Amino acid sequence: MDMITMPPPHIGRVALAVTDLDRSIRYYEDVIGLTLLARDGDTAHLGAGDVGFLWLTGQPGARPVQRATGLYHFAILVPSRRDLARTLHHLLAIDGALGGWADHLVSEALYLTDPDGHGIEIYRDRPRAEWPYLGQQLRMASDPLDARGILAELNGPPDSHVMAPGTFVGHVHLQVATIAATEQFYIGLLGLDRVLRFGPSATFLSYNGYHHHLGANTWTGENLPPAPADAARLLWYELVLPDAAAVSAIAERLDAANYLFEQDASGLWVVDPSGIRVLLTADR
Repeated sequence: MDMITMPPPHIGRVALAVTDLDRSIRYYEDVIGLTLLARDGDTAHLGAGDVGFLWLTGQPGARPVQRATGLYHFAILVPSRRDLARTLHHLLAIDGALGGWADHLVSEALYLTDPDGHGIEIYRDRPRAEWPYLGQQLRMASDPLDARGILAELNGPPDSHVMAPGTFVGHVHLQVATIAATEQFYIGLLGLDRVLRFGPSATFLSYNGYHHHLGANTWTGENLPPAPADAARLLWYELVLPDAAAVSAIAERLDAANYLFEQDASGLWVVDPSGIRVLLTADR
């Protein structure tokens, strides 16, 4: 069993605005396999096991995002290839509207879109010892997925499609205004490293040598505005840092660069150059 563990820094929660909260809860439970952990009025918290990582806020009348910065997809990392097989089997059995799948060399991934147009990736990582390098450069690709091989991990139909404890958000992929400003912010101020650049229109950034905690692209266009307030959209996402000292170090860099931020009981809030809100917290 290729169980994945990831010490901080890593992605924490992802918060989305959705048009119909009841519809979205049903989708994430019945199709994706998440568990509803709490609901209070127009907000709901979902996750796997007892760990919540998807925060949904109902916003009736919200329209789909078009040509704006924000979420490209958020990526749910399952603990093992067998867990990915359970999800794939379930999605095929219910005709769960798979949008695609790919072998990225470092991972194997399934792609979907929720009822509001939010992109979702569900993936399993290969062990780091199997990640391919060309010299010092990590290699990633979008090769055909060995779906039969994945399904062969199962001994008959799985008894449940519910995602296993140990599942969490492995990375987020953003639509940004410009790659240059995105790299300057996330590398220069938040301390991520650039892992890979796909030409002028996509970059992949991480902490601690991971293949990417953050993807960013301008495939829809450059210099797009942030998603409007009346859209179903990414509200914010969380970066979990090792401790309070790591958060303070970023606050000092932001302050020295005269980059605006706020701190409250939740953590440090900052808006990236594409208008995307990021919450920085210390690992609990």
